[in-house]
Amino acid sequence: MKDTTFVGLDVHKETIDIAFTRGRWGNIESRGRIVNTPEALWKQLRALGPKKQLLVAYEAGPCGYGIYRQLSRRGVTCVVVAPSLVPRRPGDRVKTDRRDACLLVQMLRSGDLPVVWVPDEAHEALRDLIRAREDAKVARHRLRQQLGKMLLRLGHRPPSGVTTWTVRHQQWLNALKFEQPAQQIVLGEYIHGVDEASQRMQRLDRKLEQLARTGPHASLIAALQSLRGVKVLTAATWVAELGDLTRFAHPKGLMAYAGLVPSESSSGARQSRGSITKTGNQHVRRVTVEAAWHYRHQPRVSQTLRKRQEDLPESIKQISWTAQDRLNWKYRRLVGRGKAKNKVIVAVARELLGFVWSIGQEVARETYVTQTAERAQ
Repeated sequence: MKDTTFVGLDVHKETIDIAFTRGRWGNIESRGRIVNTPEALWKQLRALGPKKQLLVAYEAGPCGYGIYRQLSRRGVTCVVVAPSLVPRRPGDRVKTDRRDACLLVQMLRSGDLPVVWVPDEAHEALRDLIRAREDAKVARHRLRQQLGKMLLRLGHRPPSGVTTWTVRHQQWLNALKFEQPAQQIVLGEYIHGVDEASQRMQRLDRKLEQLARTGPHASLIAALQSLRGVKVLTAATWVAELGDLTRFAHPKGLMAYAGLVPSESSSGARQSRGSITKTGNQHVRRVTVEAAWHYRHQPRVSQTLRKRQEDLPESIKQISWTAQDRLNWKYRRLVGRGKAKNKVIVAVARELLGFVWSIGQEVARETYVTQTAERAQ
């Protein structure tokens, strides 16, 4: 540790501010600002000492993980930290790029920086595909709301018994006529925008299903679909956002990562627990809660679920059935005690992640056994 050079990078689109210190007790110094290019950064780091003695940190941001991968390929130890969890002194109202870089060095040296998991290229690519699909869904929802508000303002409401955004509702929209040509143009543009967003979602869904069958994470995605209420999108979201499930030593770590554990403010004899923290990965939390609603029904293996489980090992099927039995019992027990259904579903979702963790461990074990047998041959 005494020979380590701690380096903090405050990374922006065009520039990087660099600070460093040598050893545990050295003074923190600023190296100034450089252009954000791999060549300029590597030139500065080489001047700080041997690459095996460098420990570099920078905050996760819109520039992604390019610097982490660049330095890792060169043999430099680099960590990416969560910006929202970097501690700051109360009352400190001076914030500059140089001070941010020096703060990273200080916290890196003390070991207080919250390091984030960095996805590999395959996980990041899958994540981009899923988030693009989510963006298309959000865009469609926004356009539908805008169209609905316009029709409400002009006094047009769907006929009685017609559910919005069904085939009959689409036919009613296409038949609408306005006296003002400008409003007819707006109606057509909104309808076209909704159709375009829907088609984009369908294209991305097809690409996602294809990648889930043939990609590097196909076995884990297939195994996760053995769970009730989990199809390709939910399973792929778990894989893309959580990464290697074996990095969690215990299911509680996975539950905390998703922000599904209760918050707590206790001191002395006083104990106070509140709502869930919501400080983890919001994408994982959302799809897990959506899947948890399926466990309010009596346990059973439907034809669709049986088809998804066809080629899976018996150990995975057993985990799936245990999940159904246990989570349904938990739902009925908590509802019977008078708990609000929304809170019960969150509790079920938290425990569902425990079964996701178990499947991840089982798939990793099966993969290890298969690879060991192949090497032995």
